[in-house]
Amino acid sequence: MTDSSVHAPMSPRLLPWPSLEDKPCYLFTDDNGGLLSRLVDDLEAVQLATSTDVLGRARQVLDDPMSPYAEVRYVDIRLADCIKGALRVAESRGMRLAAADDAE
Repeated sequence: MTDSSVHAPMSPRLLPWPSLEDKPCYLFTDDNGGLLSRLVDDLEAVQLATSTDVLGRARQVLDDPMSPYAEVRYVDIRLADCIKGALRVAESRGMRLAAADDAE
């Protein structure tokens, strides 16, 4: 009797950063607990924690009606970057959930 998971095709994992050309990057691995997968997990956690921190600091700037335009613009840019990163993490996790459902 053979283990069918050994011969299962690798499903790509969307990484939380784009290529230099701003295209999606993928990790192809059949070891979800491997070194690279753990590194990506850690980077996703840092990315989401940073987004939470930026949101808190942005709220302070946006709640102050006397905030200078440059600060508001900077907050806007940082929040857009954080949303883009969080959406990429969500997409990656959604793809892995769908792949897990397909495997079952």
